[in-house]
Amino acid sequence: MLDVKFIRENLELVEKSAKEKGYKINIKEVLELDDKRKEELARVEELRRKRNEIAAKMKGGKPEQALIDEGKKVKDQLADLEKDLTVVEGRCKEALKAVPNIIFDDVPLGGEEDSVEVKSWGEKKKDGVDHLDYAVSRDWVDFERGAKVAGAKFYYLKNELALLENALIQFGLKKVLEKGFTFITVPDLVSSKVLEGTGFSPRTSDQSDEYFIEGEDLALIATAEIALTGYHMDEIIDEDDLPLRYAGLSACFRKEAGAAGKHTRGLFRVHQFNKLEMYVFCLPEKSKEMHEMILATEEEIWQELGIPYRVINIAAGDLGAPAAKKYDVEYWSPVDQCYRELTSCSNCTDFQARNLNIRVRRKDGSVEVLHTLNGTAVSLARTMVAVIENYATRDGKLKVPEVLKPYLNNKEEI
Repeated sequence: MLDVKFIRENLELVEKSAKEKGYKINIKEVLELDDKRKEELARVEELRRKRNEIAAKMKGGKPEQALIDEGKKVKDQLADLEKDLTVVEGRCKEALKAVPNIIFDDVPLGGEEDSVEVKSWGEKKKDGVDHLDYAVSRDWVDFERGAKVAGAKFYYLKNELALLENALIQFGLKKVLEKGFTFITVPDLVSSKVLEGTGFSPRTSDQSDEYFIEGEDLALIATAEIALTGYHMDEIIDEDDLPLRYAGLSACFRKEAGAAGKHTRGLFRVHQFNKLEMYVFCLPEKSKEMHEMILATEEEIWQELGIPYRVINIAAGDLGAPAAKKYDVEYWSPVDQCYRELTSCSNCTDFQARNLNIRVRRKDGSVEVLHTLNGTAVSLARTMVAVIENYATRDGKLKVPEVLKPYLNNKEEI
């Protein structure tokens, strides 16, 4: 959520950013609601002042009936106004939550096709093995029984593929620990406050991607980012303790597995998968630096795995509400002869932190909202696709990437 004061002072920028992101918002209505909120608050505070004055006059003796009557009248008026204020504050907050974060100056304008390649690495193979056919033929994955138990796009991992997933987790964890991240496991369920606080507001009401628990104020997380954002909710962190770097391992649950127009084959897009996520809380002036650090860590992971990739600066129209800037890392698919999304990392500036009241206390005693960033270390399902496509051999074996051998009994192939 943006600061309403910032919106007032940067009206044109906020409206332009929202339009470029594809969000239809009414800034005039947002500011009118905030004006009404301030008017209601002023009336409430005036009545509270009167109430306190009357209470002070009543001390030390028997008050006159007129003073008692006036006190009762003020009390009733205050109760009504406080109810009105609560309603207006709620409407104002909802309106503010619909306003997406502004974009940085170096974010490309346009839709998904307008995203800009920043760099690339690795030699692109000319042919590869289809990961699903390969894994099924080796009895490594079972989508049929997954569908029988939970529905389409759920699956069982078996044998060497399950071991490969574990090896990727261990490798990714070693890498993020070397970079100063603290390993943390997270709840797979969060409250609506935390879910909304991360800022994943859909552009339209029918785009919700979360699984909600009926009868409970809980939803399954789509990424550890959501639970990690809420970790310091309603806290003030000392400046000397920043940056805080966390690496969260979790299952991720998403409805979008069969989304139209998306590459959906096999493990590439599923309803449930495991992921190791990087998350940073930092000072506002350090967030751009932290963003580049997260990206560099992601690149090191794919370079050490030997997976060819490119880095994309995501265009405004393909950014979600929280991000001011986002990089995608796309791996080279020798099967499809194109790049496909593998991981991403986003700078959400103060957008999420303001939603969840996460602040920093400066050395001079002042308090302000800090910045948050997130990035995928290893998204296990897609990483297994990339490894199979780039390392499977025609004779039915899978060469083990050098960095994974210590976690697979030093085998050369599986």
